[in-house]
Amino acid sequence: MKAYLDNPVWEALSSRQAHFNSGGPTLKYFPADIAPFIALNKWDKADLAELEEKIPVGRSFSIMKVKEQALPGSFEISFTIPLYQMVCKKPVQVDIPGTTALPLTKKDIPRMLALTALTRPGPFYERTIEFGNYMGIFDGKELIAMAGERLQLPGYTEISAICTNPQYLGKSYASYLLSIASQKVIAAGSTPFLHVRKDNHRAIQVYEKLGYEKRTEVFFAIFKKPR
Repeated sequence: MKAYLDNPVWEALSSRQAHFNSGGPTLKYFPADIAPFIALNKWDKADLAELEEKIPVGRSFSIMKVKEQALPGSFEISFTIPLYQMVCKKPVQVDIPGTTALPLTKKDIPRMLALTALTRPGPFYERTIEFGNYMGIFDGKELIAMAGERLQLPGYTEISAICTNPQYLGKSYASYLLSIASQKVIAAGSTPFLHVRKDNHRAIQVYEKLGYEKRTEVFFAIFKKPR
């Protein structure tokens, strides 16, 4: 577990999601309209020198890795926060009678963008849906809750964009979607994991009830090279 999950963005772009790599062999990152994540292998002095030299100017990137990371002084750091990385081995099944989770497709992107803009579960862009396996709950034509997959690395699949319109909270939609997503990941032969802000106590409690356990603390930062 440690070898992969301590540096999940690097591992994803080096394996199951190598086709998304818009960088090179030693500095890897996703396309700007899919995800903001960037990664290095060792994050040592040599890696950071390459980061400072080759990172695209003006684009905001995000780090997500175990252990806090010092960045070159020339970068602008706009946001940092500690996350918990949580892993699930035995998901708890959740059923809501009369509720159905429907697959989301490209025609749903405007609704997905509107919901994530409202709820801010994490970065979500025009092509984020290409990570795959997004599901949603609708009230008429309105998308009111959703969840999907993001990072995919050997043996592990991250579940992300878990969100519910605030007007529909208290109906267990997030639990229902996470339960389905987790079971699908395990059925596909992988282990589900996710990231959550350390101060999001309500979400952490929900995830724990669904079989997730805190694995470690993860450093998250948003930064860019201004010029």
